Amino acid sequence: MRSLLVLIGVVALVVLAAMMLGFVKFDQTQTAQLPRLEGGRAPKFDADVAKVSVGTENKTVAVPDIKVQKPGEQR
Repeated sequence: MRSLLVLIGVVALVVLAAMMLGFVKFDQTQTAQLPRLEGGRAPKFDADVAKVSVGTENKTVAVPDIKVQKPGEQR
């Protein structure tokens, strides 16, 4: 039970940090309306989240040669 509460707290802090840093932005597009006799209306929100693009490319990387010599061996 305690671990679930800690997990919920961590998720809330991550969402709050993302909102503060501008990665996530919520705009309310429709207000709520209480029902009188029937119906009602739920609020609507538009979420603007950061776009991340990930790609790959092939490159040739020069790697240094390493020679290992055991103690007592000579070249």
